[in-house]
Amino acid sequence: MRPLCQFLLWLVTAVLLGAGPVPSKPAPAWSLPDLAGEPVSSAQFKGKVVVVDFWATWCGPCVEEIPGYIALQAKYGKDGLVIIGISLDRRGPEAVRKFVAKHGMNYTVLMGDAAVVEAFGNFDAIPTTFIIDREGGIRERKTGAMPAADFEKLVLQYL
Repeated sequence: MRPLCQFLLWLVTAVLLGAGPVPSKPAPAWSLPDLAGEPVSSAQFKGKVVVVDFWATWCGPCVEEIPGYIALQAKYGKDGLVIIGISLDRRGPEAVRKFVAKHGMNYTVLMGDAAVVEAFGNFDAIPTTFIIDREGGIRERKTGAMPAADFEKLVLQYL
C-alpha cells in the first residue's frame, strides 16, 4: 500500500475509534449549590482535570459507576483530579445527602438544574459525564455507564 493510502487508512481508523487527541471546546462556566446550599463554581477548579458526572440516586447505571469515581478521586486527587457529581434528583438535597453518606462518596456533589444541563449541551440521558482538561476544555463526553478501568484510561490521558 502506498504511504498516502496507509496514512488515510490510519486517519480514518483513528477518527472512528476515537484514538488520538480530541479537539477541545471550552467548558461552560457554572455555579451550583452543594448539599449544604453553599455555592460552588467552576472557577474554583481552574488548572485541575475535572470529571463532571450528571447523575441521580434513582439511576441504576449512575449508581453502578460511583465506586469507580470514589476510587479515582482517592487515587488521583493529589495529582489534580477533581470528580464532581451533579445530581439531577428532584427530591432535594436532603435525599441526596443521605445517599452520599450511605455510599461513602468522597467527591464534590452538587444539586443541578435545567440551566447547567443546557450549558453542557442539553443532553437527554444520564449518566452523562464530561472530562475537562487543565485548560478548561471539554475533552471527552460519555453517555451511559462505562467500566471503571476503561474510564480511568480516559482520565489518565489528561492528568
